Amino acid sequence: QVQLVESGGGLVQAGGSLRLSCAASGDMFSINAMGWYRQAPGKQRDLVATITRGGRTNYADSVEGRFTISRDNAKNMVYLQMNSLKPEDTAVYYCNARNFVGTLSVWGQGTQVTVSS
Repeated sequence: QVQLVESGGGLVQAGGSLRLSCAASGDMFSINAMGWYRQAPGKQRDLVATITRGGRTNYADSVEGRFTISRDNAKNMVYLQMNSLKPEDTAVYYCNARNFVGTLSVWGQGTQVTVSS
């Protein structure tokens, strides 16, 4: 079993920065991609950014150039550095881990990010 715990959310003014962390534990041997998704009230959960075990990244167009995902495989940690935050970035941010074959997808409990205008 893999467990994910997010931290680092909070309230920030527009233009500010936050850094989210995701601590993974358990059987990480089969985990490849890890990433961040977000869900605003009344909306679906959307991709923010993903990173593979080898370091290949993918970003949503809406955050490209503002957010940076990184990963420390030795510590089983994934980070999301969020800069130039906008009110539309307000959402619950979820950490996700998936195995190589796509048969396992694990979610954290989420952390709230609120950006005030």
